[in-house]
Amino acid sequence: MGLLSGQIVPAEGPVKVADLIGSRKEVFSITEETSVHQAAQYLREKQVRAVGVLNASGRLVGVISHSDVSDKVAAENKCPAWMKASDIMTRELVTVTPELTLEDCLRLMDQNTIFHLLVVDEGERFRGMLSVSDILRVVASDEKARADLLESFIFPQR
Repeated sequence: MGLLSGQIVPAEGPVKVADLIGSRKEVFSITEETSVHQAAQYLREKQVRAVGVLNASGRLVGVISHSDVSDKVAAENKCPAWMKASDIMTRELVTVTPELTLEDCLRLMDQNTIFHLLVVDEGERFRGMLSVSDILRVVASDEKARADLLESFIFPQR
């Protein structure tokens, strides 16, 4: 069983990754040459928990999260100004395409014990990230709508 039981199925069909990332104006990323100190500042400035890491040709090669900075730099008493993103980034990437359903995304997150998925298009271009919070917001909204509908049947307005 995945992180949540039940299915995310609105009236018009399953919600897909594209439905969530399509309206985003900015894709947060850094280069592998960015210092860890700059990466931490970027995470704080953008108020995100993780960012994609791109190589010189713009290809997605890694991801850095708050926990990478904490576990691989701060906890090891290393200097973030002297380290590059490539020194601490996670290289084993779990990616999804915009066509994948949110239910499949939750399953992938659960199977890989991760909280973010990297979204790439057919050309392997980085399109952004999807967090478990993004998905839970949709699920909670959908569940509230279902609960409201059920309540209206049980307690009709007179």
